[in-house]
Amino acid sequence: MNAHLMLRVKGFFTLPNFSPFPDSDEPSATQTYHERKIFPYGRRDLYNLVADVGSYPSFVPYCTGSRILEQRVGQDGVVTMDAELMVGFFAFKESYVSRVTCRPCESVQVTSTSTPLFKTLQTVWRFQPASSTRGWPFSPDAGPTLVTLDIAFAFENPLHSALSAKFFGNVSKLMVQAFEERCLAVYGSGTK
Repeated sequence: MNAHLMLRVKGFFTLPNFSPFPDSDEPSATQTYHERKIFPYGRRDLYNLVADVGSYPSFVPYCTGSRILEQRVGQDGVVTMDAELMVGFFAFKESYVSRVTCRPCESVQVTSTSTPLFKTLQTVWRFQPASSTRGWPFSPDAGPTLVTLDIAFAFENPLHSALSAKFFGNVSKLMVQAFEERCLAVYGSGTK
């Protein structure tokens, strides 16, 4: 894949800046959401679901498409990808490029690198053993696992920030619910 690929998409989400301070350098307020849930699956299985960027349209709410533009594996086993993600709901569609950093069985971090919609967008999934009764070291194949999802974002346009306050509060809950449904579809009910 061409390392100099430049993706520029003008989407329906892009509205003029109605701020009374059009030349202001002050960024839109960053909104953050945090969800935690214990799943009856091993860290490896949960990590593999989230690290599979190609399957995002199958379970990530509002994700309508994804494709890996470039993938690298470091000597430490960390996988880094540049991925184009397409999102949409109703008539609105937008695509953007994200850097996806996968630390096997530990975390998946998705950071937007090119989007006209968001000033910043970061999603972090973390996978930790949820039980200390199994002894040390924890096997990445044994459950249960505590999954933590953190989302932080700020819109480019202050109007989007104002309109999204209610809507995006539910996105992290929807993501965890969709992730749980995907786990059930792929791995069954697991063991508690």
